[in-house]
Amino acid sequence: MSSSSSSCSGTKVTDLNVDALVYCCKYLSVNDVTNMSMSCKHLNQAAYSDYIWRQLFRQRWPLAELSNFHHPSGVRAAYQEKHTTLKQFKYDDPQIVDFVTDGKPIEHIILDKDAIIFSQGPKLNMISTENYLNGNVSLLTLGDHNARITCMRLFSLSETSLSRHATQRSNSLLLTSSCDHSIRLWFQGSCIRCFRGHNGPVSTLSDKLLGDGAEKLLASGGEDGTVRLWSISSSGKRGQHALKATLYGHDKPVELMSVSGYKPSLLVSISKNSKVRIWNTATSTSIKSSCCVGMTAVRGPPVAIKCHDSLLYVAAGTSVVAIDLRTMHNVLNMEIEEALHSFELLPSKSLICTGGIDRATLWDLRMINATLKAEPLAELDGHKGAVKHIHMDPYKIVTGGPEDADVKVWETGTGSEINSLLCCQDEPSTGSGCSAIAVHGYRMVTACSGNEPGVLRFRDFSNAVSLISTDKSVPDSRFWDLTEQYDSEEIDGH
Repeated sequence: MSSSSSSCSGTKVTDLNVDALVYCCKYLSVNDVTNMSMSCKHLNQAAYSDYIWRQLFRQRWPLAELSNFHHPSGVRAAYQEKHTTLKQFKYDDPQIVDFVTDGKPIEHIILDKDAIIFSQGPKLNMISTENYLNGNVSLLTLGDHNARITCMRLFSLSETSLSRHATQRSNSLLLTSSCDHSIRLWFQGSCIRCFRGHNGPVSTLSDKLLGDGAEKLLASGGEDGTVRLWSISSSGKRGQHALKATLYGHDKPVELMSVSGYKPSLLVSISKNSKVRIWNTATSTSIKSSCCVGMTAVRGPPVAIKCHDSLLYVAAGTSVVAIDLRTMHNVLNMEIEEALHSFELLPSKSLICTGGIDRATLWDLRMINATLKAEPLAELDGHKGAVKHIHMDPYKIVTGGPEDADVKVWETGTGSEINSLLCCQDEPSTGSGCSAIAVHGYRMVTACSGNEPGVLRFRDFSNAVSLISTDKSVPDSRFWDLTEQYDSEEIDGH
């Protein structure tokens, strides 16, 4: 008995031969196979099998011809190439669906995994992307705010103590601030909390929730010059007990806020007069400002602030400054020599992108010396007017502006132009342009506004098959009717 038990306990998965492992792998997901390849040399050999990746390729992209993706390193590399080109929007046949709005400017857009959320003045609108792609537009308009929505943030329900069931943890919470002095918390299309306390319009919300304990806090900044901390899990629909602290110190309206990456209780705020304050919210009280642990100032009107690890990046006026939050010393002072209109940061590749007039500029932080004039990695030319919208991810950069109806897509590493996409239905009229952009994986939504009814244009590249030719000018995207549903399963970085 003991001998049999010993024999069974000594059997390992690596005792299976490669053919047996390959057969088992056909029941695994892409991420499972990828993780298996990193386990050991024996499992890696099985996980790299062309048989497995050929099957995964055909499951993921049934309309694509694998023969178009020959790769000397095998079918797995061909899968990665297809995944990469789709993430780069390097196709001219995405599925396109348009929604004509009432012409009021769309100021903010969020593209969630299954919904498009956008604001027009005081109205909050939601569209299900699943119904959208099937041609059934189901628009939910929420008019709880009675003045212009100034900011929208989306947080995972798993970050809070509000989720009561495991099935809810993948859902999201939406928070909006408004000129009506309120902040509203939304879940599944309904307002479940309303927070009031600012003595004026609420101008901005923190980009992340504060704290690493059970009770997470939301920070808001207002035109009254205060920063306020709220418990989003407080009881009562009106949020009477939600206000946890009011932080004083700014003498002008608070414009932007960001939460530190290395210490989740540190909050950075910048006011309209470019004064920067750092707050340790773990030591805050209900009325005192003693939790201010650092102050500085930058030149020019603030454009954007981003925290990464212990660094704070501030784009203001004609410069980008990086400040070490541990010492409050400047570690980078980059003069751009033109007024900034937008800013985005991609820490994983040490890249930043700035928006100017008629162009955006890509910079490599590793090539910038704090005492020397910065040289750009690439000039992203071809826009009209100010570039006010920038999206960056490891695959692509997307840029646009309110005076230009063309949204441009660039390769992240080189700044080479990949695609140019019209954000309106027909040839743009004078004054039409892109008022907002949101990108999520293989999908993008743009808002066009101007002298005509506004257009919300949704593009889904997940089943695109026609690669943009490299030997001709970039064509406009066209309509393509695909009936296959896209799979949410992706491979990232492998």
